[in-house]
Amino acid sequence: MAFARRTRIPGDRAAALPPAGVSLGLLLLRLMLGIIMVGHGTQKLFGWFNGPGIDGTAQGFGDVGYPAPRTMAVIAGLSETLGGLGLALGLLTPLAAAAVLGTMINALDVTWDGGFFLPKGVEFTLLVALAATALALTGPGRYAVDRYLPVLRANRPAYGVAAIALAVVAGAVVLLIRD
Repeated sequence: MAFARRTRIPGDRAAALPPAGVSLGLLLLRLMLGIIMVGHGTQKLFGWFNGPGIDGTAQGFGDVGYPAPRTMAVIAGLSETLGGLGLALGLLTPLAAAAVLGTMINALDVTWDGGFFLPKGVEFTLLVALAATALALTGPGRYAVDRYLPVLRANRPAYGVAAIALAVVAGAVVLLIRD
């Protein structure tokens, strides 16, 4: 990262951490995106926050042509909930971002005809997808659990790009099996 400075971390002399202000901004972004995704995921899984629950979500997936709609509802709900928790905590951030992005790729396909700034528009879904992509590429910042996981301290851009590729492939495969 161009804005990174060398900061000594026990056991990892070459790790670079962004400045505190950048890390605080990443923390705020992660927390908000993570909380939103946990909320949406638990709406699908448990019907919390006036959500449809598994049965209503499965009905919606079936209506737009997904095979095994109940299974797809569980996968989407878990991806959003666990991805959101991972983002909020800064835990396995590239994979958490991939879970959110893969789900949003499918949501974009479903909502694309809604256009921008309309009641069922695409702008929210697109914002979530791009925010998850950005977090995969930047990493979670210094205020995150990932900071204490040695494997995630090195090669951050490579992990981010790999996570994005995983999300795109997984999202595309699900779209291909949709009727």
